[in-house]
Amino acid sequence: MKKLTGTGVALVTPFTTMGTVDYKGLRKLLSHTAKGVDYYVVMGTTGESVTASKEEKKEILHFVKANNKKSLPIVYGIGGSNTEDVLATIKQTDFTGVDAILSVSPYYNKPSQEGIYQHFKAIASKCPVPVILYNVPGRTASNMSAATTLRLAQHKNIIGIKEASGNMEQCMKIAAEKPEDFLLISGDDMLTVPLYSIGAAGVISVLANAFPVHFKKMKENAFVGKFDKASKELFALLDINGPMYEEGNPVGIKYVLSELGICEEHVRLPLVKGSDGLKKKIQVLLKSL
Repeated sequence: MKKLTGTGVALVTPFTTMGTVDYKGLRKLLSHTAKGVDYYVVMGTTGESVTASKEEKKEILHFVKANNKKSLPIVYGIGGSNTEDVLATIKQTDFTGVDAILSVSPYYNKPSQEGIYQHFKAIASKCPVPVILYNVPGRTASNMSAATTLRLAQHKNIIGIKEASGNMEQCMKIAAEKPEDFLLISGDDMLTVPLYSIGAAGVISVLANAFPVHFKKMKENAFVGKFDKASKELFALLDINGPMYEEGNPVGIKYVLSELGICEEHVRLPLVKGSDGLKKKIQVLLKSL
């Protein structure tokens, strides 16, 4: 799946003041991010998928397909803690124009490694498009070990993992022992260049919503071994990265997008818009960029 190398942007879902999906803002976001990203990730965590209805998810996916002017690959988020419900969602989804799904490791019920393996095995065996695993222990309260990832990598329909554990040793274990065509994808913007250096295929990024060209330059330099130049692009975003998550994702990045005139900052409860203190901090950082 070489078309899923480089930068995938975890698209936010713009909302109106009434809380409905802002499709005008989404169209502007698609155009903006297309300046530097290699594929779209629709209805991931950053897209506030947990507060979107099933109908909204279908409509958003359809809209992205219809407004994908550069015909970028599309990865669609389908995951959860109820395996049978995930399988039912897969059965009901129209995968026309979808290149892969991103499926988060089960959260809240904290399964064993064997449970995680069987969950993804069932999904991969039923899904008509390839599966990218998503390991994010900070949200799921359980870590998918390198051993489990490598075991799942043997499944013909599992093509990669978005690794957001922040554990470099775990990432190195995957990089060292994975099948050659299995995609190790950074799930942490600040580890993009370090993971490129050990053979990662790319990143699924939050910051790329606002700064797609930085990630394009990171990729281009990393792929030709110019890690000093790639790091320079990453370091430019180092200070602004932290505030993106201080009050919950995508609160920070949506405020940045509002400052750039791309979409409004509205989020859905239980998330709330950024505090005045956070906004002032981000304003200062944007000026330096």
